[in-house]
Amino acid sequence: MKRLRVLLADDHRIVAEGLKALLEPEFELVGIVEDGFALLEAAAEKKPDVIVTDISMPGLNGIEALEELKKENPDVHIVCLTMHRDLAYARRALDAGALGYVLKHSAPEELVMAVRAAAIGHTFVTSAIAGEVLQSIQSGDDAAADPIHKLTLRQREILRLLADGGSAKEIARRLEISPRTVEFHKYTMMETLGVSSSAELIRFALKYQIADS
Repeated sequence: MKRLRVLLADDHRIVAEGLKALLEPEFELVGIVEDGFALLEAAAEKKPDVIVTDISMPGLNGIEALEELKKENPDVHIVCLTMHRDLAYARRALDAGALGYVLKHSAPEELVMAVRAAAIGHTFVTSAIAGEVLQSIQSGDDAAADPIHKLTLRQREILRLLADGGSAKEIARRLEISPRTVEFHKYTMMETLGVSSSAELIRFALKYQIADS
């Protein structure tokens, strides 16, 4: 029987090694990457059956990478892995198209099951919050109201770099745009999110894990 081909994305090397030990006995692990942009490249090159991705990663985070992958291949099968049991993260991941949502501390018991479920198009949500997620969906809670959805991919990228301490000139150089464009996006984000200072904007980035805390 052909083994499922799995691509893993996690920027913490020790955690990635632990996940590798869980996955390799069951699947063909075709690669391990450490950020969202590398995930997009590896997914295009390796064409895995299932992608397992951390949510918190530099560059694009796991959910942003998922959104980009879905644009290229709507049928891609993705399991999100995270430390966060917050319902909002789970809804964001599932609404973006993830087929699995597993808490890292539950990975030894649940990750293999989640990968197998995703491979056949079934949804798997970690048991710790499965009931909350189901109740949220049944009650019609609108995940699109999540303020993250109000920001474009470019705005999230700039916000992450701002939260990491980058100046407008540094960000402009890194993204190959003008400092004026960076400032435009900054003030557009402030208006969109209803915040009045750079400090509030950065607090928003940390709260919603656009930036690494």
